[in-house]
Amino acid sequence: MKLNKRSAVITEGPSRAPARAMLKAMGLTDKEIHQPMVGIANTWIETMPCNFHLRRLSEKVKEGVRKAGATPIEFNTIAISDGITMGTEGMKTSLISREVIADSIELVARGHYFDAIIAISGCDKTIPGTVMALARLDVPSLMFYGGSIYPGRLDGRDLTIQDVFEAVGAYSAGRITEKQFCAIENKACPNAGACGGQFTANTMSIAFSLMGISPIWMNEIPAMDPKKDKACIDTGALIMELLKKDLRPSKIITRKSIENAIVSVCMTGGSTNAVLHLLALAHEMGIKLEIEDFDKISSKTPLLGDLKPGGRYVASDLYHAGGFRIVAQRMKEAGVLHENCMTVTGKTIGQEAASGKEVRGQKVLMPLSAPLKATGGIVILKGNIAPEGCVLKVAGEKRLVHEGPARVFECEEDAFEAVKKRRIKAGDTVIIRYEGPKGGPGMREMLGVTAALVGEGLGETVALLTDGRFSGATHGLMAGHVAPEAADGGPIAAVREGDIIRFDIPKRRIDVLVTAKELKVRMKNWKAPKPRYTSGVMAKYAKLVSSASKGAVTG
Repeated sequence: MKLNKRSAVITEGPSRAPARAMLKAMGLTDKEIHQPMVGIANTWIETMPCNFHLRRLSEKVKEGVRKAGATPIEFNTIAISDGITMGTEGMKTSLISREVIADSIELVARGHYFDAIIAISGCDKTIPGTVMALARLDVPSLMFYGGSIYPGRLDGRDLTIQDVFEAVGAYSAGRITEKQFCAIENKACPNAGACGGQFTANTMSIAFSLMGISPIWMNEIPAMDPKKDKACIDTGALIMELLKKDLRPSKIITRKSIENAIVSVCMTGGSTNAVLHLLALAHEMGIKLEIEDFDKISSKTPLLGDLKPGGRYVASDLYHAGGFRIVAQRMKEAGVLHENCMTVTGKTIGQEAASGKEVRGQKVLMPLSAPLKATGGIVILKGNIAPEGCVLKVAGEKRLVHEGPARVFECEEDAFEAVKKRRIKAGDTVIIRYEGPKGGPGMREMLGVTAALVGEGLGETVALLTDGRFSGATHGLMAGHVAPEAADGGPIAAVREGDIIRFDIPKRRIDVLVTAKELKVRMKNWKAPKPRYTSGVMAKYAKLVSSASKGAVTG
């Protein structure tokens, strides 16, 4: 089999002499030019710790590719830090960046005819963005995750960025001193790597490992662990095996492997953002997947991961407990693993599960005989306020029903100001609207608001509902992705201050307690707001983006 058959379009024959001349200007030899070309799609950037170390890792990846007899060609794309932009207008760019990341990787790979691709991801949107691009291109490829940060330490306890966000509310409420506040800020993030709990980055890492598009034993290694370098080098040999076998994403990403990914999210108490990203990936693959499927799968999946934000442990603890393979083992034991799904390692996910070694006495992943909850960490609610559904993470949440008056805000900033000034009271239901994919635009995460509520001690008594998103670090009775969104004429736009909102998790209902007639009258008088952006990428996105219930895709 000719391994460089794609890149040969660029490199072979007399007519390609100009292209070869330009490649030689970068130091490539004739041998390197005629070897298989492996695109290294790197999401390195200096805007966050999550991706800050990826330039170093990419050098190790390229070393492995060269040793395997191929030529690595590195290229870069953008990334936006959710954590750093959180609570600002800049956070609206985060979800939009997922599409730009996928588009840019696709463009470079199509333009330069790479024979195979290794995509290196780090922060939240780079992970699904890279995999969406691999799905479109369908050449032998894999996604390599840069790894989780190790936790900070303060007064004998682990810290993550979640603690800093919650400290904002605690400091505002006078529950901690300025000295304590600064100590948390200074200790929470000790080095490079993605946010440490089972937040969005680590959620998508385990999801794509269990799906099979990432090597299950590579992603789990923390960012600054010495073993990460060897894992990078090993990808060189692995990508050559994929190329020789012509093992492509279309043979790995299937309905069943997506279900494996969903199960892993539900079993470990992962981020609600997984719903958005897996719907988007299924769309790229032409695979039928509905938002209701997440609830169906979650209802059959026990919650076993005692991981932050709802639990006690961080991602590096899961790695040291035995890693992703022991999650696969639990899935197999529970009868919710599609064992025959192929992975990029050349083994089925069932075979990978069999090779896992659980550390005796570990407490990060509970046994099937003692689940944290009988069902998974994600539920989908529907009702007169969310006809297409909304997403609620129940890992760590004890309340099953909440009924309280609506406190209505037209944007995140107004809600945060109310929380900061302590105008939100126990029993309230905070409504934040016009923050959806179209209305934001960009569907901001509400971690600043939710963490401040928790920090003020209201996390167990207040509920929140938004057509925006939540960070994976959010916990409490917080429902997001309300669809249709307010800007698209969704009934969340009709909610008024003081309306009673009812969450009923057992019945999977979310309703505003007004009559259908009253709701209809209110919506008849509703007028769509003017777009917040009228030019540039934000306006373009608002015109193209689909509903959150469809994955907020643009194509």
